[in-house]
Amino acid sequence: MSDPALDDRARKAGIISEFRDLFGNIQVAPEESKLAILAAMGLSEADDTPEPALPRWHVCATEEPPALAVPGDWRIVLEDGSEREGRGPLPALPLGRHRLESDGARCWLLSAPPRLPLPRHLWGLMAPLACLRSTAQGGIGSYHDLAQLAEGLAAQGAAFVGVNPIHAGFPAHPDGFSPYTPSHRRRFAPLYLPTAARAAEPGPLLIFSEELPARMQALEEEFRAAPPGAAFERYLRHEGEALHRFATHQALSEKLGAYWDSWPAAYHDPQSPEVAQAAHDLAERVRFHAWLQYKSEGALAETQSRAKGAGMDLGLYLDLAVGTHPHGAETWDDRQSFAFGASLGAPPDAFAPQGQNWHLAPFNPAHLIDTGFEALALTLRQQLRFSGALRIDHILGFERAFWVPDGDLPGAYVAMPREAMLAVARMEAARAGAVIVGEDLGVIPDGLQQALSDSGILGCRLMCFEHDGDPPWYRAPKDYPEGVIASFSSHDLPTWKGWREGREILLRREIGILPPEHVDGMLSWRGREVEGMDGATSPYRNGYGPEAPEAMAALLAETAACMTALQVEDILGMDNQPNLPGTVSEYPNWRQRLPASPEEIAASPVLANAARIMKRAGR
Repeated sequence: MSDPALDDRARKAGIISEFRDLFGNIQVAPEESKLAILAAMGLSEADDTPEPALPRWHVCATEEPPALAVPGDWRIVLEDGSEREGRGPLPALPLGRHRLESDGARCWLLSAPPRLPLPRHLWGLMAPLACLRSTAQGGIGSYHDLAQLAEGLAAQGAAFVGVNPIHAGFPAHPDGFSPYTPSHRRRFAPLYLPTAARAAEPGPLLIFSEELPARMQALEEEFRAAPPGAAFERYLRHEGEALHRFATHQALSEKLGAYWDSWPAAYHDPQSPEVAQAAHDLAERVRFHAWLQYKSEGALAETQSRAKGAGMDLGLYLDLAVGTHPHGAETWDDRQSFAFGASLGAPPDAFAPQGQNWHLAPFNPAHLIDTGFEALALTLRQQLRFSGALRIDHILGFERAFWVPDGDLPGAYVAMPREAMLAVARMEAARAGAVIVGEDLGVIPDGLQQALSDSGILGCRLMCFEHDGDPPWYRAPKDYPEGVIASFSSHDLPTWKGWREGREILLRREIGILPPEHVDGMLSWRGREVEGMDGATSPYRNGYGPEAPEAMAALLAETAACMTALQVEDILGMDNQPNLPGTVSEYPNWRQRLPASPEEIAASPVLANAARIMKRAGR
């Protein structure tokens, strides 16, 4: 029998006690899971404080008076630090996060445009930055390579070039590289800074344990060879204590290990005397890591400038990971913004029958609200400084996030303040004049896609899934929503060529994560999918064979979606996808070098054909 008091506490904290899974079954969170999630939020003790007189947050339209009744005197501290006082109706407010105070209560006023404008109909290319070097070139792809690719794509009429997350990672643990398991999402990866360093014998696969240390060594030599100069000193003053803490973390990780939970306890607290002493003793290393951020931001700014200067509407299309490593620089510096004792994940579904634990720290919604969504706002703002479009990975987490408690307990959904988080996204996009894309794939909560559409935040549509029935009948191009970005698949799914061959099905069988008895049925279904796709592309192929990438591009170009994305693996005719979910060491995730250089990609006949197709469709 459930505990009514616990159920009430869980409900107030946003824990959703039950949900319907993909198979229609009702899943109920046990008491142990509720207790563990409450503890992860820092809410182990019951809260008996009365309901405040004001809501904790309120969304209002920029330059319009908030529709919020405040009975007594009020004071508003604007985002810029200025103040307004009064009584009665609230005044119109500028764009930003403002703090309303009245009668001892506090409410965050989130002043944002009600809707972002959609971009014109355009197209671009997605490419894995780390692998953006051919075997002949060797080395890790760099921001310079990305700029070269952007300029070549712009000449073909592309409006953007997209990459996986480029957040700061773990130089002290090169083999732990994954763009979606970052150390800090407001700092950038120096491994993409251009140098001549490369593995002794570069091959088709990146070997991060060799190539990352080589690149870092080359950057150290550059740092020592020439003083950074006055511009670097101004950067240090501007970034202040936040950069100093990050650089201190990076210096400490070189001595104590990549993940702070394995450090001596005295170093777990960034404010401890031991950390202060270490920062003093390691001053030169701290300065080096700060310089790496200075160089990375400069390289990103130059890349975006070159992309836009070459004629791209949007330029860089960056990607924000859904969470951060629980023991990286971001959680070390900002412990309160995250929940500890639970990880982000996903409930069991057809894709992962055992469920998923992504081993990423979730935002703590209680602290997020208390601080006026500061961590979210700053994270979005930093990415949008260098991009014309930003993809928010798994934006389903704006509605509800699936938390998996430590200790092998069943997970449960935690409701998130969706309207507030969407308002912050609109706010930061409006500041930057940028497009926001929300990855809305998977088990989608009711109402989320409509909320994204109402906000002008683009959803995602993968053509390989846009079908019904058996044999499958693919969605007509005119029936795609306008407010989405459409692509054939994604980095987690097969390439065009691999999909047609059932490549990922065979790979999963070879690796041992797919029961052999399921293979024949899945391959038969894939054959019917391919037949359906060939029928769907037939009216638009204009002489190209059904297996040609141009056939897929022709159907994509005709969709009503305002943005369409091609994938470089399809342009180059590659079999294997960049990432195979459910694998760690069994598959070379994020490590497969592209078989062509940035210049060769831009000069590819397939890309030229696709560009003509896109132009003919009005993109």
